[in-house]
Amino acid sequence: MPFTSDLTIDEVLLVEEVGFEPVELVMGSSYFHIGWQQSSSLMWTGNMELGDIGRMMDHARRVAIGRMTQEAHQCGADGVVGVRLEVEREGHNAEFTVLGTAVKRRQGDGANWRQRSGAPFTCDLSGADFWALVRAGFKPVCFSFGVCVYHVAYQTLGQWFSSVGRNTEMPQYTQALYDARELALGRMQYDAINAGASAGLVAVNVEESSHGWDSHILEMIALGTGVAPILDAAHETHDDARVVIGAQDF
Repeated sequence: MPFTSDLTIDEVLLVEEVGFEPVELVMGSSYFHIGWQQSSSLMWTGNMELGDIGRMMDHARRVAIGRMTQEAHQCGADGVVGVRLEVEREGHNAEFTVLGTAVKRRQGDGANWRQRSGAPFTCDLSGADFWALVRAGFKPVCFSFGVCVYHVAYQTLGQWFSSVGRNTEMPQYTQALYDARELALGRMQYDAINAGASAGLVAVNVEESSHGWDSHILEMIALGTGVAPILDAAHETHDDARVVIGAQDF
């Protein structure tokens, strides 16, 4: 069967130049109902994480990614490039969709590129970024993320009156943004380390959304690709240097 891919022509050529060939466009989906978390008096007076909802939003994404990875494994692929994670919400229901192009190692050493568990690697890098990473001597390990759903404390009546008609910082919102980002980033880092990304994370992005919740509830998600060095002495990261002379020099 002919391969399918959402990579551009240039990206396909670059992926093939570093020893991979596209196999199939793979996808994973999950559809979850978002329930209510029991509130407490602390929600009115202090910032706090909504752990139950946060764990559900994390689990829903992992289910979708797991199904995409399983589909890639069934295709005989060694990894997935250009992973995109999309969330569509309607009321208390949300659809999580993950898409990417499954690729296979041509040299037959695909096992060296897989995760510790034997699952295909995943990354949200474009074909060009994937090519540059491999040429530099690194390999993607996993598409990692961390989620935090956070509730921002309500203002007291005195705080509300003191800020009416004034340009002033709202400290509880500022602190909530810092706390939620740090929690999401820390979970993303733990996810990458646990998968074997010993070199770090690249293409990290932090996104904030509310998904239609109350204005005092925000979701922070950190996304990135965990990478590790290519431990192969035979791996040539760069071509030999050569002199290039333009025709206009003659």
